Amino acid sequence: MFNKQTIEDIVVTDKRVFCRVDFNVPIDKKGIITDDTRIRAALPTISYLIGNGARLILASHLGRPKGKHDPSASLAPVAAYLGALLGQQVIMAPDCIGAETAALAEKLESGQVMLLENVRFHSGETDNDPAFAAQLATLADVYVNDAFGTAHRAHASTEGIAHIIKPAVAGYLMQNELQYLGSALDNPQRPFIAILGGAKVSDKITVIEKLLEKVDSILIGGGMAYTFLKAQGVSVGSSLVEEDRLTMALDLLDQARKKNVSIFLPDDHLVAENFAADSPFTMVCNDQFPAAGMGLDIGPQTITTYQKQIASARTVLWNGPMGVFEFDAFAKGTLAVAEALAASDCLSIIGGGDSVAAVNKAKLQDKMTHISTGGGASLEFLEGKALPGVVALSDKE
Repeated sequence: MFNKQTIEDIVVTDKRVFCRVDFNVPIDKKGIITDDTRIRAALPTISYLIGNGARLILASHLGRPKGKHDPSASLAPVAAYLGALLGQQVIMAPDCIGAETAALAEKLESGQVMLLENVRFHSGETDNDPAFAAQLATLADVYVNDAFGTAHRAHASTEGIAHIIKPAVAGYLMQNELQYLGSALDNPQRPFIAILGGAKVSDKITVIEKLLEKVDSILIGGGMAYTFLKAQGVSVGSSLVEEDRLTMALDLLDQARKKNVSIFLPDDHLVAENFAADSPFTMVCNDQFPAAGMGLDIGPQTITTYQKQIASARTVLWNGPMGVFEFDAFAKGTLAVAEALAASDCLSIIGGGDSVAAVNKAKLQDKMTHISTGGGASLEFLEGKALPGVVALSDKE
C-alpha cells in the first residue's frame, strides 16, 4: 500500500517547491489546448501548494523534441491556460535551467507560480543525467512529484532530482492514482472485472497474467481479441492477428480455466474490407467471417453480454478500446462500455490512454470513480513493476 510522504506531511510555506506535473497535452497548430484533462488533474495539488504559501515552480515535458529547443513543443500556451484556470499569472520561464531561470525562481514570492520550459529540450532529461538533475535541483528546496503519467520513466525531473532534493513527496494526483490502482489489486470489491482492449495481446501479456491472480472475469475486445479467437480455431478473415502469439494466447486461456477466471471474447463483430472511417461494414458472428473482412468493432450481441457483466460487477478496471473508436462507425462498442460503466454503481477505474479518450468522447468523465492520467504508468503498475518516480520519493516515517 501507499507508504510515501505527501504534500500534507511537509511544510511548504515560503519554500521554493519544484513540482513535476504532466502537462503533456495536445496543442493544435494555433496553440489551442484541445484536451485539458491532465492540467485539471494537477489543480488540487497546485491549489494546495499556492494556498499554503509555496513559491511554486512547475516542470513538465511536452511531446518528444529529442533534446533540442522546438518552438512547437513550447509550454507557453499551457502557462497562459493554467493562469486562466487559477485566476492569476503563471510566469513562463525562458528555459528549465540557466541563470535567467534561476533568478526568476529566486524572486518568486509566496503563492506565485512559475512554469519551466519543456524539460525535454535538454537531452539530460531523458538520459537522467546527474548533472542536469543537479541543475534542476538548484531551483528549489522541496520536491513534489504529481506526474503519475511519467512515473514509470527514470528521467532527471521524475527520478534523478528526487535523490538530491529532500524531502521528495507525492502530490494528490500521484497519491490518488497509486491508492486507487493499489486498492483494486490488493483488496477489490467483488465481482472484480477487467476489460482489456487495444491492438495487441503482446502489449498486455504481463497485465493479463497479473490480473488472472486477482479478477473474477476478463472481457476482451479490440484487435487483441482476434489473436485469441484464431488461437481457438475461429476464422477471422484479415483481422489483426499476432501469429507468433497464438500459442501464448491458448496458454493464457488455459491459465484462466485453472484459476477459475472467466474470459469473455466477442461473439459478433462489425467487419469491413478496408481500415477507413467510411469503409462499408457488415455485422457477422464468429462462424460467418468473410475471408477479406477485418473486425473493427465488437457487435451488438457482444455489447449486450459485456454490459450485463459490467452491471453485475462491484469493481471494474478498464484499459483499451473495444474497436477502432477514432472512427465513429466503429466506436459503438467502446462507447457502450463507457455508458455501461457510467450507469453502474461499481468502483470504476479507467486505466489511461485510449480508454480515457473514449470516456471523454462520451462526456462521461464525471460518472467514473477514477480516471488514470497515465496509460503506460498504470499498465506497468498493474504488471507489478516498480515505478522509478515513486520509488525515489521519501518514505513515511
